[in-house]
Amino acid sequence: MQLGNPRILYIEDHDDTREMITLVLNQKGFQVVTGSTVARGIELSESAEFDLYLLDSWLPDGSGLELCRKIRDFNQNTPILFYSAAAYDADRNLALESGAQAYLIKPTPTSELCDLVSSLIEQFHKKYRVAAY
Repeated sequence: MQLGNPRILYIEDHDDTREMITLVLNQKGFQVVTGSTVARGIELSESAEFDLYLLDSWLPDGSGLELCRKIRDFNQNTPILFYSAAAYDADRNLALESGAQAYLIKPTPTSELCDLVSSLIEQFHKKYRVAAY
């Protein structure tokens, strides 16, 4: 299924990680909009539509869990994927309970991250018949 150029909102406070993952996702054909705080994540997620939210757990002004819950307040369908160094089962469980569909622990090979991003977006498009861009 060709999805055009799916849009991803990526919220990550570590500059190097954010730049590297954005570059990798861009090379795979994804449009990536980035931010580094919960506040910016809320602002961006409320002002535009995305095919996937990619969130870190620890942000300077709050947590990815808080951002996930706020996104779910107005958007129950778009997939949310945590990409985090928080490696305990409890961290993963809290993310899933907050509304995320998946959780990857850093560092994960970028190929695995890209495969999961593609899969989640494809499932979202099939289920909600989202038109390709």
